[in-house]
Amino acid sequence: MRIRYKKWARPELEASKFYIDEPEKIKGEWKKQYEQSSQPLHLELGCGKGQFIAQLALENPNINYIAIDLVDAMLGLAKRNIEQVYQEVNQEPKNILITRFDIERIFLILEKQDEVERIYINFCNPWPRGKHRKKRLTHSRQLEKYKQFLKKEGEIYFKTDDDELFEASLHYFEESGFKIVKKTYDLHQEPIFEKNIETEHEKMFSEQGIKIKACIAKLENKND
Repeated sequence: MRIRYKKWARPELEASKFYIDEPEKIKGEWKKQYEQSSQPLHLELGCGKGQFIAQLALENPNINYIAIDLVDAMLGLAKRNIEQVYQEVNQEPKNILITRFDIERIFLILEKQDEVERIYINFCNPWPRGKHRKKRLTHSRQLEKYKQFLKKEGEIYFKTDDDELFEASLHYFEESGFKIVKKTYDLHQEPIFEKNIETEHEKMFSEQGIKIKACIAKLENKND
């Protein structure tokens, strides 16, 4: 998603208590950044404007969350949306951290000691052209990077509107040692999550009559 430059985004992020400016410096020590450091750690890749992760984190105070995106303007909006959701219930966002980083190089900021238990990938760029497919967040090349910090039997929750990306991703998961434990070609008619929090893109595609594809992939064959 393209978004206009917002001059206020960087100053607001740098002043935020839940923004991590140099994530490389806390590689292996993410859990120590939260008040409740013993809680499970979940990760959203490509958080966009943050509506999804804000609602998810608010509803699950017993889980710590990291949300990553690459664009300051997008993260600035995510920061504001997270604050708004928590302010509505008179709470502070103590179980969520946001950071700016290139997901293709995510192995530089997370490692085995971080013990991520679940990854959320929602409506990522499908990169339909053949030479660009390795950029997909679900591509085997990326999955091998996630395996460096995802716990054994850790999960990936994936949603997309794109038929070809979904079919290819099912293959990528299995090729990389993940088992597809649940899948659906119409999430709103065949729920596979305990609770589905709709993203901005999900609402838009659903209104257009596009069915939402989704799956849960569990890591089983990770080498310790």
